[in-house]
Amino acid sequence: MKIVNINQMQKAERDCAQYNISLDMLMENAGKAVAEAVRNMVGNLQTHNILILVGPGNNGGDGLVAARFLHDWGACVRVYLCGNRKEKDINLSAVIERDINCVKTDNDVDFQLFNNWLSEATLILDAIFGTGKSRSLSGVFASVLNQVAELKKQRQTLRIVALDLPSGLNADTGAVDPATPYFDNTITLGFPKIGLFNLPGSERIGKLTVVDIGIPVQVVDYIKTELLTEKSISSMLPRRPLVSHKGTYGKVMALVGSINYTGAAFLACTGSIRVGAGLTTLAIPDNIQMILASKLTEVTFLPLPTSERGIITPSVVDLLRQQLPQYDVLLMGCGLGQSQPVADMVKTLLFDPQIKLPPVVLDADGINTIAKYPGWWNIFKDNAVLTPHAGEMSRLLGKPVEDVQTNRVTVTQEAAETWHKTVVLKGAYTVIASPDGKVGVSPFANAGLASAGTGDVLAGAIAGMKAQDLSPFDAAACGVYLHGLAGEILKAKLGDAGMLASDLLPILPLAIRQLKDVYFTI
Repeated sequence: MKIVNINQMQKAERDCAQYNISLDMLMENAGKAVAEAVRNMVGNLQTHNILILVGPGNNGGDGLVAARFLHDWGACVRVYLCGNRKEKDINLSAVIERDINCVKTDNDVDFQLFNNWLSEATLILDAIFGTGKSRSLSGVFASVLNQVAELKKQRQTLRIVALDLPSGLNADTGAVDPATPYFDNTITLGFPKIGLFNLPGSERIGKLTVVDIGIPVQVVDYIKTELLTEKSISSMLPRRPLVSHKGTYGKVMALVGSINYTGAAFLACTGSIRVGAGLTTLAIPDNIQMILASKLTEVTFLPLPTSERGIITPSVVDLLRQQLPQYDVLLMGCGLGQSQPVADMVKTLLFDPQIKLPPVVLDADGINTIAKYPGWWNIFKDNAVLTPHAGEMSRLLGKPVEDVQTNRVTVTQEAAETWHKTVVLKGAYTVIASPDGKVGVSPFANAGLASAGTGDVLAGAIAGMKAQDLSPFDAAACGVYLHGLAGEILKAKLGDAGMLASDLLPILPLAIRQLKDVYFTI
């Protein structure tokens, strides 16, 4: 599913004329789709009192169409016109003809009627401003939305829903007006907008629903940014032939973990085998091998020689040089630490052209090591999958974290193209970008995943997928989606507090099965 900016969305709507689809038809489709989405959210419409806030433009027109359908399906609907509508507005006329309660703000002294309607509402639909030129919220618009936000604080059962996107949210950047409330749901039209996945906007949208309004997919074929979906990921999943062996599904060398971070090694290696890698070998200092051996019964080991002080020795590089040609992927960085011997090992493995590496998945301390070397990508030229969180991305780019978080999609895309690497910017709505400009955005934002070790599971899952002969982008996309889906499955059972990284591990195969059950049943 394509993700669009304002210009691309407006172009798509104009290009519909080539297929004899008018803007009026799109508006009718949009309003009906929004009404259907609301009905799916709340169930029996006859028990709901819905207040629709209508703006002066096309977003308001969509809201008027939705009002008509919701009324016809049994809801008590009231329409509050926050701006002047054009003369001979057929959608407003249709609302009036149905005797739907409708008032213009100009005719509502001191918002008396609005306050009465607001107090009785069970659901507010914001159809003031949608995709288009961002404008500040002032006057009536700010007053109305501020009152909605205040009531939401007092009455948590009130559901507030944005039509297309929250009013005051910039569809390109995710910037928000101070008057933009925090919504329970956003029903976006046709295609999700890029600003919905950038902070601070992504915090305001609540649960995102994308509805089809009849725009032919051909008009957006040129766009390279997509939302990851069940369908797209299921098509990438590696097949599992009945006649196979562990070599069929690839071998992962995991250079992860240290005396302080043994858990990282366990999580990353188990993440790899839980998504189907045939063999995972843990390269770990020999002085802590036995700690991991008791937990990782399905993993093989490559003990790394250490000195009497427990520090890895320079001979480690030669040992790895001999072993790596036997493997399909090198996963490196999770919990390695940043001691000088470790940094020297990472630097040598990545920067020495005489060492032939398999495809690399680089996480955590591996990323922190290369970030210390300006122009590192000109030395480490092979495509690799890098999995930074916002802080690590900040160090790689030499930019403040705020600059990364407020423009996540573009920052990741530009970094992938510059570095010639596949980049996974972790966080809510994780972004994956490849060197050719292709971008995928995860649909998941889950506070339950904000705990220690979940990134190690993700890195292992990506490595396990890459071992199964997927491209770097597809491996990253599958790993990210399965990791997110596993988090959603757990959230439904446990809630979003107290979820452990290790809880994800047995759920990963269930997430794979869920995708296959949906799309590969006979």
